[in-house]
Amino acid sequence: MKQLNWADFDACVQVLTERYSGRSLNGVFGIPRGGLCLAVGLSHSLGLPLLMEPGNHCLIVDDVFETGRTLQGLRLQWPQATYAVWISKSAPQWWDAAEVSLSSEWLLFPWENAAKAIADESLYRQSRLDS
Repeated sequence: MKQLNWADFDACVQVLTERYSGRSLNGVFGIPRGGLCLAVGLSHSLGLPLLMEPGNHCLIVDDVFETGRTLQGLRLQWPQATYAVWISKSAPQWWDAAEVSLSSEWLLFPWENAAKAIADESLYRQSRLDS
């Protein structure tokens, strides 16, 4: 399990701020739960409102791009939005990532409980075996 910390988070916010500063975006939406912290950080850093609902012309963020199901579902509804994640587990195509990690290693984000993350990883890996 790779444990990320708040300094890593700050570096991610800085990378994404540099990429999106000056872009014509009407706000930042964070996918609950993992994307909320990143959305708040980027909202402050970019000087954009934190949105309660996603929409076209906004920046939609999440913590990790693992299977892509979450972002792909949103992209069908809001194709003109911009998509970014902290860590992508595959090479970005129509989304952006502050970091790309092709490792299957489970990620522990700084806002997560370590014991709960271990249980979540176990459930996730079991669900992959069942499907």
